Order: sequence, then structure tokens, then C-alpha cells
Amino acid sequence: MKKNMGALDKSLRVLAAIFIALLYYLDILSGMVAYVLMAVAIVFLITSFVNFCPLYAILGVNTCKRK
Repeated sequence: MKKNMGALDKSLRVLAAIFIALLYYLDILSGMVAYVLMAVAIVFLITSFVNFCPLYAILGVNTCKRK
């Protein structure tokens, strides 16, 4: 796996995951929507920690700074 996520992209994903978790914790999200968004938040966290997004690889997107 080659890195394909830059620092800004990783930061935005972590912030989005925290925001979704906060909405769930405050009971603003509930039901099936809450479960789907929490799954998305988990995927965001995992992809930001491993610096690789499979969807980016399929689409040919790379937000890493070039060396």
C-alpha cells in the first residue's frame, strides 16, 4: 500500500469522525442513520491512521505531497 492521503485530508477525516461521534453521543443522531454514519466515522479513522484510502486508489486520487 502506497500512501495516498495528505495531512490536510487526514485531519479533515479525523475531525469529521469526531463530529459524527459527538452527534451520536448527544443523541442528535439515532436509528439506522446513526449506525451508518458511525461506520463511516470508523472507516475515516482507519484510513487516516494508515494513510491509505482504497477509494482514492481506485479513482487515481493522491492528496500526498509529491517528493
